[in-house]
Amino acid sequence: MSTPRDRQRARRTLFLAAIAGALGLVAAVSHLGGGAPVQTSDRTGTPVFPDFATLRAEASEIRITLADERYSIVATGEGWRLGTREGYPIRQDRLAELATGLESLVWDTPRTDDPEKLNRIGLGDPREGGSGALLEVIGPDGASGAALITGRKGEYIYGRHPDEATAFRVTGNLPPLYSSEAWLDLGFLDINEDAVSAVRLTDEDGENLFLQREVGSSDRAFRPAPPYQNYRLTSRLAVTGPALALTRFMPIGVKPADALRTQPVSRHITQTHDGLEVDVRAYRERGGYFITLRAVEAGEGAMRAEAINAQAVGWAFELTATDWADYTPRVSSIVRPPA
Repeated sequence: MSTPRDRQRARRTLFLAAIAGALGLVAAVSHLGGGAPVQTSDRTGTPVFPDFATLRAEASEIRITLADERYSIVATGEGWRLGTREGYPIRQDRLAELATGLESLVWDTPRTDDPEKLNRIGLGDPREGGSGALLEVIGPDGASGAALITGRKGEYIYGRHPDEATAFRVTGNLPPLYSSEAWLDLGFLDINEDAVSAVRLTDEDGENLFLQREVGSSDRAFRPAPPYQNYRLTSRLAVTGPALALTRFMPIGVKPADALRTQPVSRHITQTHDGLEVDVRAYRERGGYFITLRAVEAGEGAMRAEAINAQAVGWAFELTATDWADYTPRVSSIVRPPA
């Protein structure tokens, strides 16, 4: 007759046998190719840029090379700018995202060392027309202190040193690098539609118009104001686009204003209920449609106008043809003079 101790030993033996059987099954499946071991490297788990804090403190420039574009982010005494020290200011949030991303980037598993497969994961050398983005951190002496070819496929980020063929998946995050325009700090103008009280227009023919509305009225409530009060609107919709054009300020590019080669074709002045005035001049350039801006503000503070001018004065902002058209309507398309 078995004792409780004997029964406990029997259960333990059966349990150990079950574990051994399971481990044997796993080994068999792995041997058949159903569970290939995860590849590792002596780099796995180590920082991509071990000394990035020092590199960041000494960096004078960050260069991005793509197959069809090359651009730089340049350090100045007043922040970072796109292209040159005199270039347009870049988004500080995007720069912080890049710096944090590079500092925390870690090598993960090796993926391939086959040059034919690099383009598939966004790591082809862009200097040779490949799909990757070459990022270089330039020191004060003009030499590259660190470099990485990086790319994305699906949810993963990949990377490799430019002089090496072995590609790794990397852990971390980086901002998109495939458009220089994405770095431009163009979100400085924030005027709500309800804030606009009036707009003054001078069209390409030299015709003038002043439109106005009361506080709290609808977008279609703009009407010709003195001395145009007897003019008739061609339609209520015709006035809304031009009157609220500045509230939809969405540039697609920017260049120095002194690079403009044409004269302004129209003038568009937006006024707000609380005393801000933004003067826009529109230009039809051979290479696109541009506007310039200058703000004026009534009152002692004038902080908004100062902030706008700090980002806008000296620059010409490129717009789509549709957006530019709202700054350049012919007066005759909005109103008819009294009979």
